[in-house]
Amino acid sequence: MSFEGGIFMEQEKIGKFIAKRRKDLHFTQANLAKKLGITDRAVSKWENGKSIPDASLMLDLCQLLEINVNELLTGEQIVMKDYKKIAEQNLIELRNQKEKADRRLLTTVKILATLSCISAVVLILMGTLLTKISQFLGIMVVILGTILIFVTAIYAVMIEHDAGYYECPNCKMRYIPTRKAVLLAPHYGTTRKMECPYCGKKGYHKKVFTK
Repeated sequence: MSFEGGIFMEQEKIGKFIAKRRKDLHFTQANLAKKLGITDRAVSKWENGKSIPDASLMLDLCQLLEINVNELLTGEQIVMKDYKKIAEQNLIELRNQKEKADRRLLTTVKILATLSCISAVVLILMGTLLTKISQFLGIMVVILGTILIFVTAIYAVMIEHDAGYYECPNCKMRYIPTRKAVLLAPHYGTTRKMECPYCGKKGYHKKVFTK
């Protein structure tokens, strides 16, 4: 898990804070790693500012270090009067990073899907030509190309579903539909014709990255 910009770039500060809390509570790196089910090398990387804990470990780590997530991400213990402000800053930064990650993911999938489809078309054309030499071999290559297109399409749709939200053109509500609804919906690009779970109207719902 890596953040770019803002308070999340302070990996060194976060690492020193983790090390301080660990020592205050008389844990060795090996003790802490064992309790979290990871290697002591991972703990060492945190404390040296080379990485920060993965989101899946943060709650358990905070519990062991007797701090909260906002203190972990800020790299210091927070005075109560500053708590709300810092919590809001952390939340905004997390949302911004999620939006950027979703955009990058969708762009990457589009590129991979395009390359896979080109490869599949080439396989199908090769298979068609090979049937003149060996009908069995040609058919197998065509089937392989068809399967590649099918699998790539499903994978791309699943990633599209997971990245961001869809906006209803009628009530403007943003939501995450079921995977089945996305998979079966008529579409152009990442805009899909679906029924809104809020207003119940059908329309072409566009992909957005913020709630």
